[in-house]
Amino acid sequence: METILDFARGPLFRFTFAIMTLGLLRILLLDLWNAFKAYRRAGDKTLPWGVIVSRSLQWFFPVKRVFNHRPVYSIFSILFHIGLILVPVFLYAHVELWRQAIGFGWLTIPKAWADWLTVTTIVFALALFIGRVFSPSSSFISRKQDYLWPLVLIIPFITGYVCANLAVSARVYQISMLGHVLSAELIFVLLPFTKIAHCVLMPLSQFISNLAWKFPAETDEAVCTTLNKKGAPV
Repeated sequence: METILDFARGPLFRFTFAIMTLGLLRILLLDLWNAFKAYRRAGDKTLPWGVIVSRSLQWFFPVKRVFNHRPVYSIFSILFHIGLILVPVFLYAHVELWRQAIGFGWLTIPKAWADWLTVTTIVFALALFIGRVFSPSSSFISRKQDYLWPLVLIIPFITGYVCANLAVSARVYQISMLGHVLSAELIFVLLPFTKIAHCVLMPLSQFISNLAWKFPAETDEAVCTTLNKKGAPV
């Protein structure tokens, strides 16, 4: 078991982390390249940067949206995402694993905070899952992976909490730790190929949305030709 754990924490961790990083980087670069091409072809190259920045900040700090639309569900979603980001990135044990894998680390959060965030993340993930199942509006727009993702994402939180806080036998600890590491690495691999890839795309969403309405300079003529209205009086 120790041999398998060492492999999962070492080579397999670096391999799955590389898949996640390169996959997300590919998506980001492709979006930026397509945006650049769209901007070059646009007839009107002016963009409402003030609106873009303002709406992007509203996405990062969604206070207004929380109270205007499904406040309870939105608050649960925000708190779930906070734990989902802070615990994997800033837990001391994780930072040390990152340090071993990529050669450097960063500041960490106290264990008490990490434990509290772990529990709240699990609770809010289950609440979001129940909300999607029983809310008609959520069920209507949800795909199968939308139901599965909250459950998949909390597996490393549950197994990590067991390893860090519960008095279990050595065998149970090893099994839980293996489940913790492998489930996290499964998430690494799935990230670039599922809707969760929006974590790198959402900051660009307002820019892309505004740019999408900047039609190429020849669009008017092409539309008239397609409609057989070229040269017709307006």
